[in-house]
Amino acid sequence: METRAPIFKQAELYGVLQQVNPWWQTGRLPAEPPVLKRQAFYDALGTITSGELRRFAILSGARRVGKTTVMRQLIAHLLAQGVQADNILYISFDNPVFKLCGLRAVLETYRQRHYRGGTCYYFFDEIQYAEDWSLWVKTLYDHNPELQLVATGSASPVLERGASDSGVGRWRVLRMPTMLFREYCELQGLHPLRGELPRLEALPELSASDLGRAMASLSELTPHWYHYLQQGGFPELLSLKSRESILDILQEDVIDKVLKRDVPALFDVRNPLQLEKIFLYLCLHCGSVFNWDTMSSALGTSKPTLARYISYLQDANLIYLSRNLCATGKKGLTAQPKIYIADAALRNAGLMRYAPMSSEAELGIMAESTVYKHFFAAYRRYGDVGFIRGAGKGKNEIDIAVELRNGQRVLCEVKYRNDSELSAQDAIIAACRQGEPALCVLATKSPHDFGRVEKAGAAPLFRIPCAALCYMLSV
Repeated sequence: METRAPIFKQAELYGVLQQVNPWWQTGRLPAEPPVLKRQAFYDALGTITSGELRRFAILSGARRVGKTTVMRQLIAHLLAQGVQADNILYISFDNPVFKLCGLRAVLETYRQRHYRGGTCYYFFDEIQYAEDWSLWVKTLYDHNPELQLVATGSASPVLERGASDSGVGRWRVLRMPTMLFREYCELQGLHPLRGELPRLEALPELSASDLGRAMASLSELTPHWYHYLQQGGFPELLSLKSRESILDILQEDVIDKVLKRDVPALFDVRNPLQLEKIFLYLCLHCGSVFNWDTMSSALGTSKPTLARYISYLQDANLIYLSRNLCATGKKGLTAQPKIYIADAALRNAGLMRYAPMSSEAELGIMAESTVYKHFFAAYRRYGDVGFIRGAGKGKNEIDIAVELRNGQRVLCEVKYRNDSELSAQDAIIAACRQGEPALCVLATKSPHDFGRVEKAGAAPLFRIPCAALCYMLSV
């Protein structure tokens, strides 16, 4: 955080600050943000307004996922609650002026030219591009007890490492996935249920008639589920009608910018083209347990480089890395993981799949990826989310497994096809017979394919349509 010669005069910098903080003059945002709010809004608001434990909030998620929209909603909320407009400062480090002059000059300009005292709220967009950002945030927290801060970033572990290195007890990193199915439905004005929707864990207590009523209500969402799979969970793209336009924007504004700008700027990437090839290879094999040797041979890349670049893709919120929960200890370090692309539409954009719905195999990959995303969002704070693959041959894999901190497991097998029958050899049936899981779910395709599977074993097993399951997981 060394002092350096100013690039801009303070008056010039203050002029830019006034442009990007228009509420200083008007008392409101120039355009009202969306009324409907995602879970990240409530998580961030609760973090910075908690009277018991002071914490800053950092939102982490992929590009175009809606992080800046959440910031605008928070600013609008604070203004509506009577917070002085002069005490709300917004800075985006995508802005070349702020990137050039550095955080010190920006904050000195605000403090000397505008701030009049009292509780203030800082909003820093794409904070990972600010030099020495974690040290700055630590300093702001320690020396400004009247300050609250919300920041966004596109590289989760970069932010989390900053939190562990400099921000222990100072800020929370809130991961923000692409829109969940319920959020998508709400943005479309869809509210199918008249009563309270049962949580997934409550399925064993439901009567057959109550389950039937809930599934009948949720069956109305089936056409919208297909649109959701194709369009993806990117809020800003919902108004577009052309599927080709959506995928082209995702390719240019998300994939290309992350692979060719964000990741090389943040990590040690010597060959961006190789990084892109690795991402496309993972798109092709999405949802499969991949083999390091096979991938290394196919791409002509060493395994250490593969592992490093895949970790960068995970850091940039482009992929989910699902690990085998049966592999522990030394086996866990070398076990082969499964990779899911962060959103089904991102995979289609990467591979230029403009008509994925015409292929049953493609539909299955899209559905399983989406179900995994919902399980990860619902359970990652309460345990480990991965998959299960036992030793030996045969049907010994379970697509999605949650290992809760109390030792219980929730298991899910995705059978996104017209025939979703299970055989006695399926791993999820064996798990039910052993009575180990708290709940087992078979995610089906048809909105009419639901109900408790009788004689499955000691553990309860339910067939739930994918659309209904994802809606329930995102409540």
